[in-house]
Order: sequence, then C-alpha cells, then structure tokens
Amino acid sequence: MVLTINNVEFPFRWCPPGTFVMGSPASEQERRQNEVQHQVTLTRGFWMLETPVTQEMWESVMGNNPSAFTGSNRPVETVSWDNSQEYIQNLIGLGVAPVGYRFSLPTEAQWEYACRAGTTTPFYFGDVLDRDRGNFGRHVGRTTEVGSYPANAWGLYDMHGNVWEWCLDWYGAYPIGNVTNPVGASSGSSRVLRGGGWFHPAEYCRSAMRRDREPSVRNNAIGFRLALVSTE
Repeated sequence: MVLTINNVEFPFRWCPPGTFVMGSPASEQERRQNEVQHQVTLTRGFWMLETPVTQEMWESVMGNNPSAFTGSNRPVETVSWDNSQEYIQNLIGLGVAPVGYRFSLPTEAQWEYACRAGTTTPFYFGDVLDRDRGNFGRHVGRTTEVGSYPANAWGLYDMHGNVWEWCLDWYGAYPIGNVTNPVGASSGSSRVLRGGGWFHPAEYCRSAMRRDREPSVRNNAIGFRLALVSTE
C-alpha cells in the first residue's frame, strides 16, 4: 500500500496477525540477558513502512531537516522519540490514514515480528550479517540511502543497521510466559530502540537486540519507522 502525503509516497507492507517467539535462544552468539525468549501473539495485522522514515518524508510533514547526513532518500536521523511523536501528531492532523487505522510507532513486539518475517535466526537472512546485507560497523562511515540492501520476506528494508529505530514502548524486562498484544512496560525512563546503526558492530543489529535511551536523546544513528495500526 502506498500513501501519497504532500506529494511524497509512503510505501507500507502488510504484516499479518500471528504468533512468534520473541527474543533469542541461549545458544545465539552475542545475545544479551534482556532477550529472554517468550511466545507472543499479535491478533491484529498492521502495516509497516517499507523503510525508515526518509528525509523527504520528514520534510514533507515538518518543513525542516535535522539530519547530519543529508540526502532526500536517506533516513532522517538526529531525531528523538519526542520528535517522532511530534511528527506522528502532524501526520494524524492531515487526516490521511486509511479508514480503521492510525499512525504510530510500532510496539517492540510488532517491530521484532516484522523484522523476523517468520525467521528464527539472528538476522532475517541467516546467522551472519555481512557488508552486502546491511550498513553497520562503520564500513560506510555514514547512513546510506534506504533500500540499498536486501529486503526481508515481507518486503521491509534496513531492519538490520543504517539507523536505530524508536519503538513505542517504555523499556522494561520481558513478561514471563505467553503474552498477547504486548505494549511494553507501563512506565519508565527510557524508550526502546531496535535494529542497530551504521557505526555499531553486527551483534547490535540482530533481530532480538534491544537497546534503551531516554526519549529526548538524539544522534546521527537514530531514526524511526512508521506503523499503521488498527483503531479497533
């Protein structure tokens, strides 16, 4: 699905409802203790932006560009979680969301579910991230244009590397046992970041990798991705 907003195209990919195992197994190399595996069921499908929000997409709504590495098709970066909420509120004000859906950041569970696209390996294409499959480890030295590396099975690009992506959730320990439609901790001091950035090693770009930062934090490796979620 492609939405045209202020003459800029926003391509979204469908993520169907389903159940998956969130987190990483004890055998996964470089795993962190906060990645405890648990079963998650998402009862509603959602639309995920095909790429991180680009600078063109940002400028079309906000009229400015905070990014350090400028380029219309590069991800917008140097944006805080608070900035992402301002952007989403402006989008909502335009009244362009499809009937029955609203713009949001994805929850952490939605993000990992969409990233994995049915896979269980550390990365959606297997066990190893190499330079032909993602922008990480300072080998480029900056962000790259979105869509420069292979998409996952659901057509989503740049889920491993390029920029960290804000999620909706407060950061907290995972729940114990099976959960349905989790939304993260009820409160906290930090929000969740996913996906890794251009200057981090591959281990930070794994599907299960979790990081947390205060919602006011901004740097040139942090961006975000939109979701369209059900209003029901």
